[in-house]
Amino acid sequence: MNSSGKVYITRSSAFLPNAPVDNENIENVLGMVGGRPSRARRIVLRNNGIRERYYAIDPETGETTHNNAQLTAAAIRGLNVGDAIDCLSTGTTMPDQLMPNHGVMVHGELGISPCEVVSTAGICLSGLTALKYAYMAVLCGQAKNAVATGSEQASAVLHARNFASESEHRIGELESNPEIAFEKDFLRWMLSDGAGAFLLQDQPAPTGLSLRIDWIDILSQAGAMETCMYAGGEKQEDGTLRGWKTYPANEWGRRSLFAIKQDVRLLNENIVRQTIGKILEKSMATRELKADAVDWFLPHMSSEYFRQPLAEHMAALGFPIPQEKWFTNLHTKGNTGAASIYIMIDELLKSGRLQHGDRLLCFIPESGRFTGSLMHLTAVDHA
Repeated sequence: MNSSGKVYITRSSAFLPNAPVDNENIENVLGMVGGRPSRARRIVLRNNGIRERYYAIDPETGETTHNNAQLTAAAIRGLNVGDAIDCLSTGTTMPDQLMPNHGVMVHGELGISPCEVVSTAGICLSGLTALKYAYMAVLCGQAKNAVATGSEQASAVLHARNFASESEHRIGELESNPEIAFEKDFLRWMLSDGAGAFLLQDQPAPTGLSLRIDWIDILSQAGAMETCMYAGGEKQEDGTLRGWKTYPANEWGRRSLFAIKQDVRLLNENIVRQTIGKILEKSMATRELKADAVDWFLPHMSSEYFRQPLAEHMAALGFPIPQEKWFTNLHTKGNTGAASIYIMIDELLKSGRLQHGDRLLCFIPESGRFTGSLMHLTAVDHA
Protein backbone atom coordinates (compact mmCIF):
# COMPACT_ATOMS: atom_id res chain seq x y z
CA MET A 1 0.00 0.00 0.00
CA ASN A 2 1.29 3.50 -0.81
CA SER A 3 1.78 6.03 2.00
CA SER A 4 -1.58 7.79 1.45
CA GLY A 5 -3.59 4.63 0.86
CA LYS A 6 -5.38 6.50 -1.94
CA VAL A 7 -5.16 7.00 -5.70
CA TYR A 8 -6.29 10.08 -7.64
CA ILE A 9 -6.92 10.94 -11.26
CA THR A 10 -4.94 14.17 -11.30
CA ARG A 11 -5.01 14.94 -15.03
CA SER A 12 -7.21 13.86 -17.93
CA SER A 13 -7.02 14.22 -21.69
CA ALA A 14 -9.08 13.28 -24.74
CA PHE A 15 -8.16 13.18 -28.41
CA LEU A 16 -10.73 13.01 -31.22
CA PRO A 17 -9.32 12.94 -34.75
CA ASN A 18 -10.29 15.36 -37.54
CA ALA A 19 -13.52 17.35 -37.81
CA PRO A 20 -16.81 15.95 -36.46
CA VAL A 21 -18.94 14.03 -38.98
CA ASP A 22 -22.72 14.47 -38.89
CA ASN A 23 -25.26 11.79 -39.75
CA GLU A 24 -25.73 12.86 -43.37
CA ASN A 25 -22.02 12.56 -44.15
CA ILE A 26 -21.12 9.21 -42.57
CA GLU A 27 -21.17 7.32 -45.88
CA ASN A 28 -19.08 10.09 -47.47
CA VAL A 29 -16.33 9.03 -45.04
CA LEU A 30 -16.95 5.30 -44.53
CA GLY A 31 -18.10 4.65 -48.10
CA MET A 32 -21.08 2.66 -49.40
CA VAL A 33 -21.00 -1.14 -49.43
CA GLY A 34 -21.74 -2.34 -52.96
CA GLY A 35 -21.98 1.31 -54.06
CA ARG A 36 -25.44 1.74 -52.57
CA PRO A 37 -26.64 3.59 -49.43
CA SER A 38 -27.48 1.43 -46.44
CA ARG A 39 -31.18 1.02 -45.76
CA ALA A 40 -30.47 0.31 -42.09
CA ARG A 41 -28.56 3.55 -41.51
CA ARG A 42 -31.48 5.90 -40.80
CA ILE A 43 -33.21 3.38 -38.52
CA VAL A 44 -30.10 2.73 -36.43
CA LEU A 45 -29.23 6.44 -36.19
CA ARG A 46 -32.78 7.38 -35.20
CA ASN A 47 -32.57 4.99 -32.25
CA ASN A 48 -29.02 5.59 -31.07
CA GLY A 49 -29.32 9.38 -30.80
CA ILE A 50 -25.76 10.06 -32.02
CA ARG A 51 -25.58 13.33 -33.99
CA GLU A 52 -21.81 13.67 -34.47
CA ARG A 53 -18.76 11.42 -34.23
CA TYR A 54 -15.08 11.41 -35.30
CA TYR A 55 -13.15 9.18 -37.71
CA ALA A 56 -9.40 8.82 -38.26
CA ILE A 57 -10.05 8.98 -42.00
CA ASP A 58 -9.37 11.80 -44.46
CA PRO A 59 -12.81 12.37 -46.05
CA GLU A 60 -11.21 13.59 -49.27
CA THR A 61 -8.86 10.65 -49.87
CA GLY A 62 -10.34 7.88 -47.72
CA GLU A 63 -6.89 7.29 -46.26
CA THR A 64 -6.23 6.69 -42.57
CA THR A 65 -4.95 9.75 -40.70
CA HIS A 66 -4.04 8.05 -37.37
CA ASN A 67 -3.61 4.45 -36.35
CA ASN A 68 -4.72 3.30 -32.89
CA ALA A 69 -1.28 3.74 -31.30
CA GLN A 70 -1.06 7.29 -32.67
CA LEU A 71 -4.52 8.17 -31.33
CA THR A 72 -3.52 6.87 -27.89
CA ALA A 73 -0.19 8.68 -27.91
CA ALA A 74 -1.94 11.94 -28.84
CA ALA A 75 -4.22 11.61 -25.80
CA ILE A 76 -1.23 10.89 -23.51
CA ARG A 77 0.65 13.93 -24.83
CA GLY A 78 -2.36 15.99 -23.71
CA LEU A 79 -1.51 15.07 -20.09
CA ASN A 80 1.81 16.95 -20.37
CA VAL A 81 3.65 14.39 -18.23
CA GLY A 82 6.73 14.28 -20.43
CA ASP A 83 9.09 11.41 -19.75
CA ALA A 84 8.14 10.70 -16.14
CA ILE A 85 5.82 7.69 -16.43
CA ASP A 86 6.37 4.71 -14.10
CA CYS A 87 3.58 2.53 -15.51
CA LEU A 88 1.69 2.72 -18.82
CA SER A 89 -1.53 0.70 -18.97
CA THR A 90 -3.55 0.65 -22.20
CA GLY A 91 -6.88 -0.86 -23.22
CA THR A 92 -8.46 -1.14 -26.65
CA THR A 93 -10.79 -3.42 -28.57
CA MET A 94 -8.77 -3.79 -31.76
CA PRO A 95 -5.06 -2.88 -31.68
CA ASP A 96 -3.27 -2.20 -34.96
CA GLN A 97 -1.69 -5.68 -35.01
CA LEU A 98 -2.07 -9.11 -33.41
CA MET A 99 1.36 -8.83 -31.81
CA PRO A 100 3.15 -7.18 -30.06
CA ASN A 101 0.64 -5.66 -27.70
CA HIS A 102 -0.93 -2.22 -28.03
CA GLY A 103 0.87 -0.78 -25.00
CA VAL A 104 4.37 -1.27 -26.30
CA MET A 105 3.36 0.22 -29.66
CA VAL A 106 2.09 3.30 -27.81
CA HIS A 107 5.32 3.39 -25.77
CA GLY A 108 7.26 3.26 -29.03
CA GLU A 109 5.12 6.01 -30.55
CA LEU A 110 5.81 8.24 -27.53
CA GLY A 111 9.54 7.46 -27.55
CA ILE A 112 9.81 7.95 -23.78
CA SER A 113 12.13 6.32 -21.24
CA PRO A 114 11.74 2.65 -20.19
CA CYS A 115 8.71 1.96 -18.00
CA GLU A 116 6.37 -0.88 -17.05
CA VAL A 117 3.85 -1.43 -19.88
CA VAL A 118 0.71 -3.55 -19.90
CA SER A 119 -2.24 -3.95 -22.28
CA THR A 120 -5.64 -5.31 -21.41
CA ALA A 121 -7.89 -7.01 -23.96
CA GLY A 122 -11.65 -6.94 -24.33
CA ILE A 123 -14.16 -4.52 -25.83
CA CYS A 124 -15.61 -1.50 -24.00
CA LEU A 125 -14.28 -2.78 -20.68
CA SER A 126 -10.67 -2.97 -21.84
CA GLY A 127 -10.28 0.74 -21.05
CA LEU A 128 -11.54 0.22 -17.51
CA THR A 129 -9.45 -2.90 -16.86
CA ALA A 130 -6.41 -0.90 -17.97
CA LEU A 131 -7.43 1.80 -15.51
CA LYS A 132 -7.87 -0.76 -12.74
CA TYR A 133 -4.35 -2.14 -13.34
CA ALA A 134 -2.91 1.39 -13.18
CA TYR A 135 -4.96 2.11 -10.03
CA MET A 136 -3.68 -1.03 -8.30
CA ALA A 137 -0.07 -0.33 -9.35
CA VAL A 138 -0.19 3.09 -7.64
CA LEU A 139 -2.29 1.87 -4.69
CA CYS A 140 0.12 -0.91 -3.78
CA GLY A 141 3.13 1.39 -4.14
CA GLN A 142 4.67 -0.43 -7.11
CA ALA A 143 4.44 2.78 -9.16
CA LYS A 144 4.65 6.42 -8.05
CA ASN A 145 2.47 7.36 -11.00
CA ALA A 146 0.69 5.58 -13.83
CA VAL A 147 -0.93 6.55 -17.11
CA ALA A 148 -4.06 4.65 -18.13
CA THR A 149 -5.70 4.87 -21.54
CA GLY A 150 -8.70 3.71 -23.55
CA SER A 151 -8.76 4.05 -27.32
CA GLU A 152 -10.55 2.89 -30.46
CA GLN A 153 -9.91 3.17 -34.18
CA ALA A 154 -13.07 1.38 -35.27
CA SER A 155 -13.19 3.16 -38.63
CA ALA A 156 -10.34 0.98 -39.89
CA VAL A 157 -12.68 -2.02 -40.00
CA LEU A 158 -15.94 -0.16 -40.69
CA HIS A 159 -14.89 1.28 -44.08
CA ALA A 160 -16.80 -0.09 -47.08
CA ARG A 161 -13.60 -1.30 -48.74
CA ASN A 162 -13.34 -4.03 -46.08
CA PHE A 163 -16.55 -5.61 -47.39
CA ALA A 164 -15.62 -5.55 -51.09
CA SER A 165 -14.43 -9.17 -51.10
CA GLU A 166 -17.62 -10.41 -49.43
CA SER A 167 -19.75 -8.35 -51.83
CA GLU A 168 -17.93 -9.82 -54.84
CA HIS A 169 -18.15 -13.37 -53.49
CA ARG A 170 -21.90 -13.06 -52.85
CA ILE A 171 -22.66 -11.19 -56.08
CA GLY A 172 -25.66 -13.31 -56.97
CA GLU A 173 -27.29 -12.89 -53.59
CA LEU A 174 -26.37 -9.22 -53.46
CA GLU A 175 -28.13 -8.44 -56.72
CA SER A 176 -31.41 -8.97 -54.90
CA ASN A 177 -30.15 -7.79 -51.47
CA PRO A 178 -27.22 -5.39 -51.86
CA GLU A 179 -26.68 -4.85 -48.13
CA ILE A 180 -24.26 -6.68 -45.92
CA ALA A 181 -25.79 -8.73 -43.13
CA PHE A 182 -27.47 -6.57 -40.49
CA GLU A 183 -25.26 -7.86 -37.67
CA LYS A 184 -22.33 -6.21 -39.50
CA ASP A 185 -24.13 -3.15 -40.94
CA PHE A 186 -25.64 -2.25 -37.54
CA LEU A 187 -22.26 -1.40 -36.00
CA ARG A 188 -21.14 0.80 -38.92
CA TRP A 189 -23.58 3.44 -37.58
CA MET A 190 -22.78 2.89 -33.89
CA LEU A 191 -18.98 3.07 -33.51
CA SER A 192 -16.36 5.76 -34.05
CA ASP A 193 -12.81 6.77 -33.11
CA GLY A 194 -11.17 8.48 -30.14
CA ALA A 195 -8.77 8.10 -27.23
CA GLY A 196 -8.58 9.22 -23.63
CA ALA A 197 -5.88 9.18 -20.95
CA PHE A 198 -5.64 9.69 -17.18
CA LEU A 199 -2.62 10.39 -14.96
CA LEU A 200 -2.89 8.56 -11.63
CA GLN A 201 -0.94 9.61 -8.53
CA ASP A 202 -1.01 8.97 -4.78
CA GLN A 203 -1.76 12.62 -3.96
CA PRO A 204 -4.29 15.11 -5.41
CA ALA A 205 -3.07 17.64 -7.95
CA PRO A 206 -1.64 20.84 -6.35
CA THR A 207 -4.27 22.94 -8.18
CA GLY A 208 -7.82 22.28 -9.31
CA LEU A 209 -10.00 19.23 -8.78
CA SER A 210 -8.77 15.65 -8.77
CA LEU A 211 -10.90 12.51 -8.74
CA ARG A 212 -10.21 9.98 -6.00
CA ILE A 213 -10.80 6.41 -7.18
CA ASP A 214 -12.78 4.82 -4.35
CA TRP A 215 -13.38 1.41 -5.94
CA ILE A 216 -13.84 -0.43 -9.25
CA ASP A 217 -16.09 -3.53 -9.48
CA ILE A 218 -16.19 -5.79 -12.57
CA LEU A 219 -18.50 -8.81 -13.02
CA SER A 220 -18.57 -11.18 -16.03
CA GLN A 221 -21.59 -13.35 -16.92
CA ALA A 222 -19.73 -15.35 -19.60
CA GLY A 223 -20.18 -18.54 -17.64
CA ALA A 224 -23.86 -18.49 -18.53
CA MET A 225 -24.14 -16.21 -21.59
CA GLU A 226 -23.17 -16.86 -25.21
CA THR A 227 -21.18 -14.50 -27.40
CA CYS A 228 -23.00 -11.33 -28.44
CA MET A 229 -20.41 -8.92 -29.91
CA TYR A 230 -17.38 -10.31 -31.71
CA ALA A 231 -14.80 -10.01 -34.48
CA GLY A 232 -12.34 -12.49 -35.93
CA GLY A 233 -14.80 -15.36 -36.10
CA GLU A 234 -18.27 -16.52 -37.05
CA LYS A 235 -21.07 -17.41 -34.68
CA GLN A 236 -22.48 -20.88 -35.26
CA GLU A 237 -26.08 -22.08 -35.15
CA ASP A 238 -25.54 -23.57 -31.68
CA GLY A 239 -24.30 -20.25 -30.29
CA THR A 240 -20.61 -21.16 -30.19
CA LEU A 241 -17.96 -19.01 -31.87
CA ARG A 242 -15.67 -20.42 -34.54
CA GLY A 243 -12.41 -18.45 -34.62
CA TRP A 244 -10.59 -17.16 -37.71
CA LYS A 245 -7.65 -19.56 -37.26
CA THR A 246 -9.86 -22.53 -38.18
CA TYR A 247 -10.79 -21.03 -41.59
CA PRO A 248 -8.58 -21.18 -44.71
CA ALA A 249 -6.96 -17.81 -45.42
CA ASN A 250 -8.96 -17.36 -48.64
CA GLU A 251 -12.20 -17.42 -46.60
CA TRP A 252 -11.24 -14.52 -44.30
CA GLY A 253 -12.22 -11.81 -46.80
CA ARG A 254 -15.12 -13.68 -48.35
CA ARG A 255 -16.79 -14.02 -44.97
CA SER A 256 -15.65 -10.61 -43.60
CA LEU A 257 -14.37 -12.57 -40.61
CA PHE A 258 -12.64 -9.55 -39.11
CA ALA A 259 -15.69 -7.30 -39.30
CA ILE A 260 -17.20 -6.34 -35.94
CA LYS A 261 -20.54 -8.11 -35.52
CA GLN A 262 -23.40 -7.91 -33.02
CA ASP A 263 -26.16 -10.40 -32.22
CA VAL A 264 -28.74 -7.63 -31.90
CA ARG A 265 -31.54 -9.88 -30.61
CA LEU A 266 -29.35 -11.25 -27.82
CA LEU A 267 -28.17 -7.71 -27.02
CA ASN A 268 -31.64 -6.22 -26.66
CA GLU A 269 -32.94 -9.11 -24.56
CA ASN A 270 -30.07 -9.23 -22.06
CA ILE A 271 -27.87 -6.15 -21.94
CA VAL A 272 -29.67 -4.32 -19.12
CA ARG A 273 -30.21 -7.24 -16.75
CA GLN A 274 -26.84 -8.92 -17.34
CA THR A 275 -24.66 -5.82 -17.20
CA ILE A 276 -26.15 -3.15 -14.91
CA GLY A 277 -28.57 -5.39 -12.99
CA LYS A 278 -26.17 -7.96 -11.63
CA ILE A 279 -23.22 -5.67 -10.89
CA LEU A 280 -25.52 -3.15 -9.21
CA GLU A 281 -26.99 -5.82 -6.93
CA LYS A 282 -23.46 -6.93 -6.00
CA SER A 283 -22.13 -3.43 -5.33
CA MET A 284 -25.22 -2.42 -3.34
CA ALA A 285 -24.66 -5.43 -1.08
CA THR A 286 -20.88 -5.23 -0.69
CA ARG A 287 -20.26 -1.45 -0.90
CA GLU A 288 -23.40 -0.23 0.87
CA LEU A 289 -24.01 1.80 -2.29
CA LYS A 290 -27.05 4.11 -2.09
CA ALA A 291 -28.70 5.97 -4.97
CA ASP A 292 -29.17 9.17 -2.93
CA ALA A 293 -25.41 9.23 -2.27
CA VAL A 294 -24.66 9.62 -6.00
CA ASP A 295 -24.28 13.16 -7.38
CA TRP A 296 -23.40 12.21 -10.97
CA PHE A 297 -24.20 9.06 -12.91
CA LEU A 298 -22.04 8.47 -15.99
CA PRO A 299 -23.39 5.55 -18.02
CA HIS A 300 -21.45 4.42 -21.08
CA MET A 301 -24.48 3.87 -23.33
CA SER A 302 -23.92 2.68 -26.88
CA SER A 303 -27.34 4.05 -27.80
CA GLU A 304 -30.08 6.27 -26.42
CA TYR A 305 -32.32 3.28 -27.08
CA PHE A 306 -31.11 1.84 -23.75
CA ARG A 307 -31.64 4.95 -21.57
CA GLN A 308 -35.21 4.23 -20.50
CA PRO A 309 -34.76 0.45 -19.94
CA LEU A 310 -31.62 1.21 -17.93
CA ALA A 311 -33.40 3.78 -15.75
CA GLU A 312 -36.40 1.52 -15.21
CA HIS A 313 -34.25 -1.49 -14.27
CA MET A 314 -32.23 0.53 -11.76
CA ALA A 315 -35.43 1.91 -10.22
CA ALA A 316 -36.85 -1.62 -9.97
CA LEU A 317 -33.75 -2.62 -7.99
CA GLY A 318 -34.35 0.23 -5.56
CA PHE A 319 -31.64 2.41 -7.08
CA PRO A 320 -33.41 5.27 -8.92
CA ILE A 321 -31.21 8.12 -10.13
CA PRO A 322 -32.98 11.25 -11.48
CA GLN A 323 -32.17 12.10 -15.10
CA GLU A 324 -30.70 15.48 -14.09
CA LYS A 325 -27.84 13.56 -12.45
CA TRP A 326 -27.02 11.64 -15.64
CA PHE A 327 -24.08 12.78 -17.76
CA THR A 328 -23.21 11.46 -21.21
CA ASN A 329 -21.67 12.96 -24.35
CA LEU A 330 -22.82 10.16 -26.67
CA HIS A 331 -24.69 12.62 -28.91
CA THR A 332 -21.63 14.71 -29.80
CA LYS A 333 -18.65 12.38 -29.25
CA GLY A 334 -20.19 9.10 -30.43
CA ASN A 335 -19.66 5.61 -29.07
CA THR A 336 -15.89 5.24 -28.77
CA GLY A 337 -15.97 1.92 -26.91
CA ALA A 338 -13.02 1.56 -24.53
CA ALA A 339 -12.33 5.31 -24.76
CA SER A 340 -15.86 6.46 -23.93
CA ILE A 341 -15.60 6.63 -20.15
CA TYR A 342 -12.30 8.52 -20.40
CA ILE A 343 -13.79 11.07 -22.83
CA MET A 344 -16.90 11.49 -20.69
CA ILE A 345 -14.95 12.04 -17.45
CA ASP A 346 -12.53 14.43 -19.17
CA GLU A 347 -15.43 16.56 -20.47
CA LEU A 348 -17.24 16.64 -17.10
CA LEU A 349 -14.05 17.35 -15.13
CA LYS A 350 -13.22 20.32 -17.37
CA SER A 351 -16.80 21.63 -17.54
CA GLY A 352 -16.65 23.47 -14.23
CA ARG A 353 -19.79 21.68 -13.08
CA LEU A 354 -18.09 19.42 -10.52
CA GLN A 355 -17.70 20.53 -6.91
CA HIS A 356 -15.45 19.30 -4.10
CA GLY A 357 -17.07 16.26 -2.52
CA ASP A 358 -19.22 15.30 -5.53
CA ARG A 359 -19.60 11.53 -5.85
CA LEU A 360 -19.55 10.01 -9.32
CA LEU A 361 -20.83 6.55 -10.24
CA CYS A 362 -19.60 5.34 -13.64
CA PHE A 363 -21.24 2.38 -15.40
CA ILE A 364 -19.41 0.59 -18.20
CA PRO A 365 -21.06 -2.45 -19.81
CA GLU A 366 -19.58 -4.84 -22.38
CA SER A 367 -21.82 -6.96 -24.58
CA GLY A 368 -19.07 -9.34 -25.80
CA ARG A 369 -20.24 -12.00 -23.36
CA PHE A 370 -22.03 -9.65 -20.99
CA THR A 371 -19.83 -8.03 -18.35
CA GLY A 372 -20.85 -5.13 -16.15
CA SER A 373 -18.71 -2.73 -14.17
CA LEU A 374 -19.13 0.17 -11.77
CA MET A 375 -16.51 2.71 -10.69
CA HIS A 376 -16.98 5.15 -7.80
CA LEU A 377 -15.07 8.44 -7.78
CA THR A 378 -15.04 11.43 -5.43
CA ALA A 379 -14.09 14.95 -6.51
CA VAL A 380 -11.35 16.32 -4.28
CA ASP A 381 -10.11 19.91 -4.21
CA HIS A 382 -6.38 20.49 -3.88
CA ALA A 383 -7.02 22.44 -0.67
